Amino acid sequence: MPVDVLLVDDHKIMRDGIKAILNRSSEFRVAGEAENGSDAVQFVKKFHPQLVLMDIGLPGLNGVETTAEILRHQPDCKIVILSMYDDENSVVSAVRSGARAFVLKRASDNDLLEALRMVAAGGMYLSPQVSDRLLTRIQKGNLESRQTPAVLESLSPREVQVLRLVADGKTSKEIAVLLDLREQTVRSYRKTMMKKLGVNNVAGLTQLALSTGLTHAARGTHK
Repeated sequence: MPVDVLLVDDHKIMRDGIKAILNRSSEFRVAGEAENGSDAVQFVKKFHPQLVLMDIGLPGLNGVETTAEILRHQPDCKIVILSMYDDENSVVSAVRSGARAFVLKRASDNDLLEALRMVAAGGMYLSPQVSDRLLTRIQKGNLESRQTPAVLESLSPREVQVLRLVADGKTSKEIAVLLDLREQTVRSYRKTMMKKLGVNNVAGLTQLALSTGLTHAARGTHK
């Protein structure tokens, strides 16, 4: 019986290409598609696919954040991350969030299928280029994640998630939808973060997120 897979990518042409690869195999069946992390979380909660094949660079919730959200609701779900880039911090972040595999988009069809097979069987998989780079980093004794700057260490993982979305220009209502929270809860997170970080308004939060590299560009109007 084929393994049900949810495809998550904001580019339809990418989803169509992956779907064609999976359709040529009798081992996997595309159970659904999603264009963003929020829709992926809702699909998993409703339909419980065995595997999720997901782009790391999603709009709104990125692939790492979506992985954590999915596993919070469905711990048995197995997640494979796809990425254009092989930087070690992305790999470490993805694995720490619970992803079972990290596959580069330039991988061959056979490599992608092999990754899915290994994960479906309970194993883990890293693209060869990624594993080589990580091995070098381990040998240098430098595997600690550098994604959270020291100034943000007082924040919880959820607060860091909310902060990035605030800095990306998301309103409290939009963040509530993305994270499946009440709008008032998001506003409470913002107020707590301001107190912890010593800033007085959303503009201050945004500037801090930009200065620490948590996000690279603020878009839109905060409300």
